[in-house]
Amino acid sequence: MLSVLARIIDIAAVVSGALAAAFLLRGRFVQLNDAEMVLLAFNCLLVIWMFPALGIYRSWRGKRLLDLFARVVFAWLVVEAVGVLVVFSVHRADSLSRLWLGWWAVASVVLLIVSKTLVYTVLKGLRREGYNQRAVAVAGDEQYGRFLIEQMRSHPEAGFRPVLLFDEDAPPRGLPLAELDDVPVERDLHALIARVRSGGIRELWLAMPISKERTIHRIVMDLRDEFVNIRFIPDMRSLSLISQPVVDLIGVPAINLAASPITDLRVLPKLVFDRLFAAAVLLALSPLLIAIALAVKLSSPGPVFFKQRRKGLDGNEFEIYKFRSMKVHAETAGQITQARRNDPRITRVGAFLRRTSLDELPQFINVLKGEMSVVGPRPHAIQHDEIYKDLVRGYMQRYRIKPGITGWAQVNGFRGETDRVEKMRDRVRFDLHYMQNWSFALDLKIVAMTMWKGFAGQNAY
Repeated sequence: MLSVLARIIDIAAVVSGALAAAFLLRGRFVQLNDAEMVLLAFNCLLVIWMFPALGIYRSWRGKRLLDLFARVVFAWLVVEAVGVLVVFSVHRADSLSRLWLGWWAVASVVLLIVSKTLVYTVLKGLRREGYNQRAVAVAGDEQYGRFLIEQMRSHPEAGFRPVLLFDEDAPPRGLPLAELDDVPVERDLHALIARVRSGGIRELWLAMPISKERTIHRIVMDLRDEFVNIRFIPDMRSLSLISQPVVDLIGVPAINLAASPITDLRVLPKLVFDRLFAAAVLLALSPLLIAIALAVKLSSPGPVFFKQRRKGLDGNEFEIYKFRSMKVHAETAGQITQARRNDPRITRVGAFLRRTSLDELPQFINVLKGEMSVVGPRPHAIQHDEIYKDLVRGYMQRYRIKPGITGWAQVNGFRGETDRVEKMRDRVRFDLHYMQNWSFALDLKIVAMTMWKGFAGQNAY
């Protein structure tokens, strides 16, 4: 029933998009010409045929709405492209307006996304109220089973309701059926199979380790003819350092346990944005950069730029640029002393530059060269890397992506001196969170937060 209703809504969105495009183009409601009517009818048939094939009408409960949007946009563009090709093949293209086709594509995409959003929102509201819920049986140990039950109950809008936990290793408790968080616990595999076959359970989540392969295989084989969704949900919490989806590697499914989390085409907008943004900043702020360079040169003898070797993507070293903020001095070999409050090595001009983070502006040159990104984990001195890599879990994983001028840790207040391991641990925690949840939208959010909060901070000195 819901699938039929979804098809009707999509057809209505496509038809409304065609009429809206005609109105926007011609300034009034007019009837479509014969070629446009034929194309509209043909595309409606394509929607009925191709949208299900492209997974538009499968269950999206518990999944990201953005993934549905992307699939809908792709599906509609495929439909319109096929329709236009057919019209061209029968030599009726001269009756079609290119502008109308363009406006139709845009209007239909907007209406499809708006309609999907409304339906998705209504369904989430109904599920929060206890309607449209799917009964779920979880097969796994008590600890992970409790975690999944809590996840289902904390996200009622996803529409999953735990009704049974199967744990064949659970110790007998004197009763035929124990309970875990008000969910019955079953220890007998035959009883689980019978309960699923009775029809009351729509989802079976196998939250078992690979070592339980025999049990998993038996469950799948016994229930292969039943209309129940069986999902394998291994306990990945111990691999939470960098959580990655399954990827295709030479035709074999693989999970990246230690690899860059940003390697596919999603990173293309980030690469383009980095170069354009860096070029725009350097060009727009060139008078300020020249003024700072003169002030640095006059503040104390020495070069304008401070250069230091840092680790970049995959540990490849590069030379980072900053405006020099300290007097020229010699460091002990193999040792880097971090700047401290009231550090006598810092010049008066340098103190202002560091407090306002203006000393970091030359790093846009590194971004332009492709050595850094606008947003990413901050690179540290190589000597500090050698110290902290053994003290802070996941420290070196930060270099699986390009380092950045600003980052999630910085906009959340973790910047400046890291005189204690706890400070570095917190900074790394935020960096790893950024890597695990990266998106181009998150990058734009961090840039906006950096500009809103400013570069200055109480920890910058």
